[in-house]
Amino acid sequence: MVKKIRWGVLGAANIAIKKVIPAMRQGRYSEIIAIASRDAEKAKRAADELNIPKSYGSYEELLADEEIDAVYNPLPNNLHVEWTIKAAEAGKHVLCEKPIGLSSAEAAKLIDTRDRTGVKIQEAFMVRTHPQWLVVRDLIERERIGALQSITGFFSYFNTDAANIRNSLETGGGALMDIGCYCINLSRFILGEEPRRVSALIERDARTKIDKLTSAILDFPTCQSTFTCATQLVPFQRMQFFGTKGRIEVEIPFNIPPDQPTRIFIDAGADLFGANVETIKVPAADQYTIQGDLFSRAILEGSEQAIPLEDSVKNMSVIEAVFRAAETGNWESPD
Repeated sequence: MVKKIRWGVLGAANIAIKKVIPAMRQGRYSEIIAIASRDAEKAKRAADELNIPKSYGSYEELLADEEIDAVYNPLPNNLHVEWTIKAAEAGKHVLCEKPIGLSSAEAAKLIDTRDRTGVKIQEAFMVRTHPQWLVVRDLIERERIGALQSITGFFSYFNTDAANIRNSLETGGGALMDIGCYCINLSRFILGEEPRRVSALIERDARTKIDKLTSAILDFPTCQSTFTCATQLVPFQRMQFFGTKGRIEVEIPFNIPPDQPTRIFIDAGADLFGANVETIKVPAADQYTIQGDLFSRAILEGSEQAIPLEDSVKNMSVIEAVFRAAETGNWESPD
């Protein structure tokens, strides 16, 4: 019988209820045994709906449960670091939703916590372990499109609800923290290097003050990366990679469907109408199942996790630099 890591979930966030918990329950090395909410009835309803054995009316009660090995933290952005630290101090390994904190300094506290407590802590950038991104990175490393010179990304949705957590400045809402972070993270992942400097423009919502439209240029040592993210535009997402001999387009880069293949297009540029575009189909896979199982295996085997905390701190540093660049109008370097 395969040993499984026993997981508890802090909060009944939509991403947990609708995506992560159902996916992790399909994992070979993960099982969800408890969920907590500050509203005991809400926790019980979620537990009943998802067939989770235990529910708690406080996060503290869940962390005190000695049967729980690891915690998934999908709380609002401003609570990520606080409750990740509390979970680690309770002896639980932690998979924390992105962004890992509100600043690189906050995120760096988690490195100290990890080293002090001996538990594993990882940011939940699920896209990084999906097979389609491993294929893209391999294609680029093998110079399938020649030398990579330029990356472009776009990620948007439409949400003007002032009561929605994504539109709350105080809790770390806004386009850059919510979805622009993916464009930054995947550019860094594919290139294997950090940007030297960034430039940016931000348009803020008049009511909520969150960034509703952000565009940035990331100047890497070997490549330029540009992206736009928005919370009040037609929903769309795409990433493209331009080399000296071709172009790679990722059709659904972020919200990857778990139940159907994804497509990667390779274009040598011979026909502007796309007659000669090669299509690579990547078999269906649930990125949340993969993410949970890889983290669980790292715990069971005492091996390295997929995304180290040091990487997360660097990603937060780039996000901060984008915010600074938009404020100053100058190129800014990540700390």
